[in-house]
This record gives sequence, C-alpha cells and structure tokens, in this order.
Amino acid sequence: MKIGCPTEIKPQEYRVGLTPNAALEAIGRGHEVIVQAGAGVGAGFEDDAYQAAGARIVDTAEAVFVEAEMIVKVKEPQSAERKMLREGQVLFTYLHLAPDPDQTRDLMQSGATCIAYETVTDRNGGLPLLAPMSEVAGRLAPQMGAWTLQKANGGRGVLMGGVPGVRPANVVIIGGGVVGTAAARVATGMGANVTVLDRSLPRLSYLDDVFMGRLTTQFSDRGAIEELLPRADMIVGAVLVPGAAAPKLISRAQLGLMNHGATLVDVAIDQGGCFETSKATTHQDPVYEVDGVMHYCVANMPGAVARTSTIALGNATMPFMLAIADKGWKQACADDPHLKAGLNVHAGRLTYAAVGEALGIDSISADEAFAS
Repeated sequence: MKIGCPTEIKPQEYRVGLTPNAALEAIGRGHEVIVQAGAGVGAGFEDDAYQAAGARIVDTAEAVFVEAEMIVKVKEPQSAERKMLREGQVLFTYLHLAPDPDQTRDLMQSGATCIAYETVTDRNGGLPLLAPMSEVAGRLAPQMGAWTLQKANGGRGVLMGGVPGVRPANVVIIGGGVVGTAAARVATGMGANVTVLDRSLPRLSYLDDVFMGRLTTQFSDRGAIEELLPRADMIVGAVLVPGAAAPKLISRAQLGLMNHGATLVDVAIDQGGCFETSKATTHQDPVYEVDGVMHYCVANMPGAVARTSTIALGNATMPFMLAIADKGWKQACADDPHLKAGLNVHAGRLTYAAVGEALGIDSISADEAFAS
C-alpha cells in the first residue's frame, strides 16, 4: 500500500502523523511511504530521517494526496485537504466530527473511508488512540491554567502552590478519566488544592486510593458544581462522551458565581467544549474573557509539545496503521472489532451513530458499510 503523510496545516500544529520509525516499519513490510517535505520538522524529525528509513519526500500536499492510498495525519483534515480526498482513499486521523458539520459533509462527499483515532476502542472499553493525547493534554492543562491565572494574562494573580501563610489555588477538575487523572497529578504536584468530580463511584474510589488523600473526590452533579464555583480559581473541563458532543456542564449564567479572573481550561473543546461559553482558540491567541472569567480553549493542546506528542501518538497508532496497510481497511476492521469502532465515514455514508445524533444526519452501522 502507498501510505502518505502530509504536513499539518492547522494553525500552530507541529505534530506529524508518521514518525521515521513508523515509516521504517511500514517499508519493512513492503509498503511505500510518501512524506511531504518538512512534515516532521516541527516535531524534530528532518526529511533526512525519513529518507534514511526509505520514505520518498515530495514537495507538496497535493502530491501526497494524489499518490497515497492511505493518508495518515494527526488533526482533522482542513477544508483545503478535504478537497483533495477521493473515493476509495483511506483517511486515518483524529476527526472529532460531532461539533463539525462542515467537515462531516465534506468527508461524506469525498467518498473516502475515514477512520477516526478517537473512536477506536480496546478490550477494556478504553480509547487507546485518544489516551496518549489525553494524557498530554491533561498534564498541560494545569500548566496552561497556571499561566492564565497570572495577572498579566488576565487572571486572578494566584500562585498554584501558594506560599507559607497564603493558601494555594483551588483547582476543580470535572471528569476523572485519563485527562482528569493526568491533570490532577500535575495540579497536586504544583501544590494546588484539588477537587475531582466524576459520576462513577468506582472511579472516585480509584482516584482516592491512587492519590492517597492528596486530593478531594466528589460526585458530579449540578449542585456540587455550583457549590464549588465561588471557591474555584481554576476549573479544568475533562469530560468525554466517545465520538459525541461534550455535555455543557457550566452555563454562562453560572459564570456569575465565579471570582473575577478565575480560569476555565476546556480540554473537551475538540468535541465542542463542556462549558457553554467555550470556543476553540489557538496557541497563538489562546485566551479570551467572558463575564470576567478567563477561558483557555486551545483545540490542539498537545501540539505545544509536538515531539513528545508525536512519539506518544505514533506508538499507539502504528499497529493499527500497519494492519490497515497489510490487510486493507475492510479486512483489518473485520479482524479487529476495536479498529472497526473507528470507522466514521465510508463511501458517502456516516457510520458512527453518536455523530449522526449530534448533527441530525442519518447513519448506518459499520457492518452495513461493509456490505455496501
């Protein structure tokens, strides 16, 4: 199979879909790898490294899309990239379709087969291709929130760990999954007073055991959130409904309960955000203010640490990418129901029900797509 990797064009996105090691593995199995010049530079991988692995370097994204049978990326294809997709081509990347009707319709019109990293599952019910970036984003969230809390950046002027005689920042994390756990680890390490909210009692019990009393756990409901808002210096939104739009857990009206300069960090922004006032921002212009509350809603947070993120993502995606290349997408999905769960679009039809429900678009099952 011809595997193509274009340069990411989303603003301030420095990750790359294939590492030189992944290219080497694919080429060793008899596949051809085509990489756009400079695609890996932002993550510290020069063209020479890909050439040493046996990949072929081409000058433009158009050349990659024209030749490749499978496109491997990081972020969802931008408008210009979607126009280059064709019928029968496989796209393997993050898609986050639920809050993005334009992308969904473009992918359906392309006729391509689109497999989303974020809905591939594992035997434990986890999301193995989302987890590495969730881990990175979770660890970044308190760092970015701490920066936003600085007075010069519009925040309350609160130091995360405080100092002797001055209390630390109060950090509330909504969601105790991969993102929330990673955020809690860093926030507690910074000396903050951390409360984690979740609706799973077993998960809260797990967090209580793991952190050995260094944070507070609380069952998540509207009353609990409203009780914590007046005391919170930072709130990290870390909720996820796989493939679906994130639930809105804090309304604009509730911002009035918060202190001026308090900070919201919305890690769920790729799925539409979990705060009513959230809108996607970039690393270049990451923060905005609504009703005196600062919002950090960068849609590609892991891109800030592109080398770490690229290697972590590549470790997770490579086995699935190789299976698709070795067997073709249909046989690879037939052999692995967890990969099949990643199928979101095929031959003009939406194949992921949660996206269809979010966007009001009819969908079919993956099995129906196989038969079509």
